[in-house]
Amino acid sequence: MAGFVHPTDTGNVAVVADTTPTRTLHPIADGVYVWLQPGGESGVSNAGVVIDDDGATVIDTLMVRSQWEPFARAVLGLGVPVRRVVLTHAHVDHVGGTKAFTQSSVYGSEQTSDLLDSTEMPIAAYKHFMSAFADEFDDLAETGVRPVTHLVTDAARLTERVEVLPVAGHTSGDVMVLVDDADVLFSGDLCFFGVTPLAFQGDPALWAATLDAVADLATTIVPGHGPIGGAADVAALADYLRHCVAGTIPPGPWDTWIERAERDAINIERAALLRAGRDEMPPSMLRAIGFA
Repeated sequence: MAGFVHPTDTGNVAVVADTTPTRTLHPIADGVYVWLQPGGESGVSNAGVVIDDDGATVIDTLMVRSQWEPFARAVLGLGVPVRRVVLTHAHVDHVGGTKAFTQSSVYGSEQTSDLLDSTEMPIAAYKHFMSAFADEFDDLAETGVRPVTHLVTDAARLTERVEVLPVAGHTSGDVMVLVDDADVLFSGDLCFFGVTPLAFQGDPALWAATLDAVADLATTIVPGHGPIGGAADVAALADYLRHCVAGTIPPGPWDTWIERAERDAINIERAALLRAGRDEMPPSMLRAIGFA
């Protein structure tokens, strides 16, 4: 996070009240579009598009065909070639639609590259954890995903408008996309707004510290899950994660967030395992995916 400035104003209690339409490619700045999915629960993520002179950069590609097909059609409707796909991390709800953009370069972290190069998807775990999409995962397994073609190892400007920022917290291989001229940040799953975060592969303490630097990057933040937000939402998320590290979560703005019961346990267990020097998946997450 070298060069990032910590925010001096963390805002008051976060209230997620964004009214941006969902399941449509919606402009939020000149040449910057979001595709939000309602709810934001497991398997329901967001994506984005940034237009440059040479074409488009797509940020994340959603998960199953019923999600990525309409998104890809809408991107095609912009009438510009997709030159780049940036994957914010390797979780399936962000990478499942990569084959919709066959002519683009694919940018991602080394961790994302390694995971996408794995020979077999854990389809049974996906079906157990995201049962609402169980009927579509066999199609995803058959279609497959594209590998990363360009590694993101350092902060870099891909185009005049698009800057990639590698960070860690939600996973060890997160990538954010900053569109500085539009004051917009696509945070990937570094940010969950109105949705309880999921840290089964993350480090809640590091994640919270990373968020302290995120809020000052842009006024408009497009999270990986949930509606568009800003600094107050980032601050609330960081506070929640610090309570997970402490092992107890008091009443707060997170009381209105969805998927609390299961994810509280996962996040608290993960933080405790890391304190004990054990980089392991929490038992509660193993149960959630049907492995225990």
